[in-house]
Amino acid sequence: RLINWYLKAGVQIDNRKAPTPEGVPQGGPLSPVLANVVLDELDWELERRNLRVARYADDCQIYVGSRRAGERVMVSLTRFIEDSLRLTVNTRKSAVDRPWKRSFLGFTLSRKGQRLKVAAKAITKLKSQIRILSRRTRGHSLAQVIADLKETLLGWKAYFDAAEVLSPLRDLDKWI
Repeated sequence: RLINWYLKAGVQIDNRKAPTPEGVPQGGPLSPVLANVVLDELDWELERRNLRVARYADDCQIYVGSRRAGERVMVSLTRFIEDSLRLTVNTRKSAVDRPWKRSFLGFTLSRKGQRLKVAAKAITKLKSQIRILSRRTRGHSLAQVIADLKETLLGWKAYFDAAEVLSPLRDLDKWI
């Protein structure tokens, strides 16, 4: 009942309440928690099938041995999600592909070996943040700009610490 109330609560835009047509408001603090509650049955199904999986909230990657196996799993899991859980699978975001061609939470796997790398999109996003923080039109002192950059870069490095970050940071240093 509480989840249903939350889903129908709507969102606030310009001090006005607007209804949410479907689903959980993206980026909301409860979004990952609700996704985990709703997708608990999916976790059991994936475990029952003995699949190798990485999932956070509604982002999920399933690792299989071949493209053909991937296509079979995609069809059967889409059917399970839509029929059993009564959820819609976003076909634009769903794909059968090589692990190094996909990213997950800003990470990607290297083609050679089993190392984690920072996804190109995450580096592009960081560069965009750096551009914003270092704009002269922000009106901040040099000390404040440096403090903001330090906070952003240290946070980024901490988040991606499990990945190979030295090479992207060197490239970023050259870019700056």
